[in-house]
Amino acid sequence: MTSLREAWTALQPRLKILELLPLSSEQWSLIERLQVNFNDREAHTHLPIPIARFREAASKAIYEHATQFNDVTTVAVDDSWFVEKFASDTPDTMANYVRLYNDDVDEMMGVLVPSARYRKGHYSYGRFTAPQPHGLHTDHSAEDPAGAGEPICIARIETLGTHYLTGDYKAYDPETQSMLKALRYWITVPEGEPENVFDELLKRETLKTIPVNHVMLMVAGNGSEVSQVTQHIAARPPHGGLHSAFLQRQYKLM
Repeated sequence: MTSLREAWTALQPRLKILELLPLSSEQWSLIERLQVNFNDREAHTHLPIPIARFREAASKAIYEHATQFNDVTTVAVDDSWFVEKFASDTPDTMANYVRLYNDDVDEMMGVLVPSARYRKGHYSYGRFTAPQPHGLHTDHSAEDPAGAGEPICIARIETLGTHYLTGDYKAYDPETQSMLKALRYWITVPEGEPENVFDELLKRETLKTIPVNHVMLMVAGNGSEVSQVTQHIAARPPHGGLHSAFLQRQYKLM
């Protein structure tokens, strides 16, 4: 029987715009636990992990295309997306890169989480200008309000990162929980203004930053007790905005 690591390595020649990352022994142990039971809450506390990166030419081309737009375009990858974007003779540049990303991530998930099947996705690109994040949040599955954790892969291109909570966030002390409330709702708390709280949690590494041009394996869901859904928040663009592209692909478990 082909081992998990051998199957992972064998993927690379089939990938179109991504390069696999070597996983450590600890990360392989984590993947093996998730294959047995994706909703292993303790395992979730070690996610997200980077599983691939964009080839340099691809990340550069996607970024350069995003710089042509001064507004943010967000597109849902639903049943009509493929027909709308690829039926005409005029190619949609960003949609084509998203299609390649989707194909590559599906290949990787077929090895890492074999029971995963595509649920939904979206992508955004252009000049991001919001002066503060839209709040610490999780990606959920409105289609299944009672659902537990599900795999999700996200990527940021070139410039604008995403921050995530580390470790078991139920174990945080009351002060940290209050500070997280400031970020979740972007409000003032006894510990300070949200901007200052944001900077302090980054300094403490309670918030860590997802590297750009990497594909991250995370957890989406609806707050089930058996899962720890990845809580994350977008980086703040500087004054005047910053061009970037964001790709997201979420799965359900069969």
